Amino acid sequence: MKQCLVIGLALVTLAACETAKGAGQDLENAGDAISDTAEEVQDDL
Repeated sequence: MKQCLVIGLALVTLAACETAKGAGQDLENAGDAISDTAEEVQDDL
């Protein structure tokens, strides 16, 4: 029983790490897009 609980907790922890990593990459991509757009606007001025 304890072994199943430990394995289950390990799987949940690994899944949470992957989710956070993916969200971080999405936020980074959004930040890059905003920076690129800001640079384009500034160049046009």
